[in-house]
Amino acid sequence: FKAYGWHVEKVDGNDLKGVADAIRNAKKEKNRPSLIIARTHIAFGSPNKQDTAGAHGAPLGEEEIKLAKRAVGWPERKRFYIPDKALKEMRKAVSKGRTYEKKWNDMIKRYRKKYPALYEKLLEFSEGRLPEGWDKDLPVFTPDDGSIATRSASGKVLNVLAHRVENLIGGSADLAPSNNTYLKGYPDFGEKKRGRNLHFGVREHAMGAALNGMALTGMVIPYGGTFLVFSDYMRPAIRLASLMKQHVIYVFTHDSIGLGEDGPTHQPVEHLAGLRAIPDFIEIRPADANEAREAWKVALNHKDGPVGLILSRQKLPVIDRRRYASPSGISRGAYVIADSGKTPQIILIASGSEVHIALSAYEELLKKAIDARVVNMASFALFENQSERYKNSVLPPDIRNRIAIEAGVSLPWYKYVGLEGKIIGVDRFGASAPYKTIFEKYGLTVERVIKESLKMIR
Repeated sequence: FKAYGWHVEKVDGNDLKGVADAIRNAKKEKNRPSLIIARTHIAFGSPNKQDTAGAHGAPLGEEEIKLAKRAVGWPERKRFYIPDKALKEMRKAVSKGRTYEKKWNDMIKRYRKKYPALYEKLLEFSEGRLPEGWDKDLPVFTPDDGSIATRSASGKVLNVLAHRVENLIGGSADLAPSNNTYLKGYPDFGEKKRGRNLHFGVREHAMGAALNGMALTGMVIPYGGTFLVFSDYMRPAIRLASLMKQHVIYVFTHDSIGLGEDGPTHQPVEHLAGLRAIPDFIEIRPADANEAREAWKVALNHKDGPVGLILSRQKLPVIDRRRYASPSGISRGAYVIADSGKTPQIILIASGSEVHIALSAYEELLKKAIDARVVNMASFALFENQSERYKNSVLPPDIRNRIAIEAGVSLPWYKYVGLEGKIIGVDRFGASAPYKTIFEKYGLTVERVIKESLKMIR
């Protein structure tokens, strides 16, 4: 921490004067963050348990408590004893709190009178309200735009949103150009603290913790980007964000073996399944550029927990929405993107880049007079939040012929395909090769989907 330029104090944690002095010195330091390192003794004062693991996970016990009280000069027989001196000091906190509250309220009144417009903005931030019209005229993509990676589309949408949602602040763990998380036209966060771009460095866990702290202020909507494979480094922070139901947005790019030549060390296969296992975590894996836009809308509107955008490195065609269903369907997690209009003989379920494989297979099956349906499963979590009626309309329980296609481990898909269904997934590590070559070698192809569909139907 000293090497990073922090102000560092080391103290004996049982030396109350030393602790007070360290806090006082930290408060005096105006130009650097402070770290106080307090070396303490577990079970301090306990003659037989001090500095032992036995004090960590179990009570000291009746006799040892008496010995500990004797060591510090407290009455041995009184339970839940608090010395009067300590009690008086603690109770001073009540009056101190009232004083601070009054000062705060008086300051807010003065601020409201002097800066009425800024006061309204302050309320908007603190109440978690998004400004009127924040989601209007966001980028719309067409097939004529050619193929676009969802990470690139995400970056375009993010930069438009940043102009409207002023408390949207974030950065990347040293991967901003790859994650497309940099806000153009805004300064970096620095000494003047007016910037909106944070450079977290190669510190995913620290980034996750910092995002949680930012969200806990109740004033900003933080986001952080890295490769999906590195989400493991920040998993404890993601878990806490979910546990605390904090409004944090993660931009996870390079979402599958489709990232290509970087190889298996950087190709996530088990990571999306791991994130899906976290309660109250919302994952969204859009299939094209327009779904990336819709995913950002969901992420900003969902304020009861974190949202992870799972985005592709490789370019994907923009789906022709004149033929297929609206991308707004991902707000419900899964939706019917293509359907023959008749009772389906088979349902193809896919997420992200693999939706394109499913759609191509669907078109070929129609040519063979097979009634098929394609379900775009962009988010397990959002889909599970829907009514049973809606879920059954998307995946009718009586249609057992189901194939799931995803460039990740097959584990989470059994819930949706059942024992009679088929999963085309990736249950081994990836390889270093162009993404189209990897998809072909791993069986993520239109031809295989058609073959498995015909086998299942006949």
